[in-house]
Amino acid sequence: MQKGKVYLVGAGPGDPGLITKKGLECIRQADVLVYDRLASPRLLSYAREDAEIIYVGKTPAKHTLKQDEICSLLVEKAFTGNMVVRLKGGDPFVFGRGGEEAEVLADKGIPFEIVPGVTSAIAAPAYAGIPITHRDHTSSFAVITGNEDPAKEESSIKWDKVATSAGTLIFLMGMSNLQAITEQLMSNGRPKDEPVALVRWGTCTNQKVVTGTLSDISEKAKEYGMENPAVIIVGDVVRLREKLNWFEKQPLFGTRVLVTRSREQASSFARLVEEYGGEPVEFPTIKIVAPLDYEPLDRAIENISSYRWIVFTSANGVRKFLERLRCKGCDIRSLYGLKICAIGPKTAELLLNMGLAVDLIPEEYIAEALAKGLEKHIKPRDRVLLPRADLARKKLVELLETAGAHVDEVIAYRTVIDGRNSEIIKEMLIDGRINLITFTSSSTVRNFVNLCKEIVLAGKLKNIKIATIGPVTSKTARQSGLNVDIEAREYTINGLMKAILEEVGVV
Repeated sequence: MQKGKVYLVGAGPGDPGLITKKGLECIRQADVLVYDRLASPRLLSYAREDAEIIYVGKTPAKHTLKQDEICSLLVEKAFTGNMVVRLKGGDPFVFGRGGEEAEVLADKGIPFEIVPGVTSAIAAPAYAGIPITHRDHTSSFAVITGNEDPAKEESSIKWDKVATSAGTLIFLMGMSNLQAITEQLMSNGRPKDEPVALVRWGTCTNQKVVTGTLSDISEKAKEYGMENPAVIIVGDVVRLREKLNWFEKQPLFGTRVLVTRSREQASSFARLVEEYGGEPVEFPTIKIVAPLDYEPLDRAIENISSYRWIVFTSANGVRKFLERLRCKGCDIRSLYGLKICAIGPKTAELLLNMGLAVDLIPEEYIAEALAKGLEKHIKPRDRVLLPRADLARKKLVELLETAGAHVDEVIAYRTVIDGRNSEIIKEMLIDGRINLITFTSSSTVRNFVNLCKEIVLAGKLKNIKIATIGPVTSKTARQSGLNVDIEAREYTINGLMKAILEEVGVV
């Protein structure tokens, strides 16, 4: 069998938005994805559904696999013809042992590529409001490992030269050696009142920063419980943090938000969360799949000219209906003469982007308001086509039929439980690493409760806020045993975000 290829990809420092475009493309194409502790879990959501995902993370106290075992794993997977992506925190060639892995691959004759990443040495200070160079402070910086014991007899670090070699000194993963590092710097010419910053989990929503001087930073680190992963920044530029600190001032900083929408829809809300400084954790509890039987939908499409109205109650309904329309050899010209109703602005926006004008959007984005709006336009025996999900509420059909319409409700798609990464999410919920859970439909609620039933029953969510897109979803949540803390007044993802920001006192 032909050998595969290995890509050593830098995942960046933690914020998944900092991965390179090429790195993201590698993840999307990988047959095997081998990732470590410092790679953002969100990046795993870009992997193919059939990709093999292997965790090889290391902590000071525990190595899932030793380094030689990781190298052997890469060789083994590549020899079977796979495209292997080794996803490493930061940059693979900046204290990431990427050079060692590349050497092994070269020795075995396995093709490989290096995809550089944004190193935490630069990114963590930036997110803490510390420029590592500044024309008024310093024009040089050095990056040094903090993982080597400065007290050992034969150190590879020449402390007498390093201490004064650059205006800004950056040490990576050096918290266990912090006191020895500061002592070496002071004894080799660095002033004891030199500003120092410690940045833990830099670029992440749980970023924590402690500042001090060379003489007192070790005590402050103990006081505030600072541990690895952390970046140590030594230099006059640390003084700029008070003025330039931007990341920690965002309204949702420190908030990890669980997004339960389908994988296809999650990214739009995740971007909103990121825009306001929160960290989205995607947990798609629903998956959009084809109907078990296309015959009712196909029959409706064949007789499309017999309808006066077509009503779309979701963006998914629009996409799946138009997909099937094209499969049947038709296009939007087949809808000429039909009146189109959309339940909300996002659904209407998608229709407009598809070249379809919308005749009616209700004032309130729920079935009852939609039916009330249509009552004024429907004549007795008007035929209404309603392509939507299999588990949708029957209220709309009942109201329209009461108004005199003949309604054909056809299944355009089904929502089924997804639940990938459910074990990881359960751990995060139990450990208190999720601050807010968002639900955008009754299906997301029901499937979440189904996947996390034991956690819900054990009352493990009592300290986690829950936000819903509107009263229908809230009702389902309460019936499922969940407390609703935040409810959107405008039943859209923008309305949901506005309600969340109101809760934290921003708007």
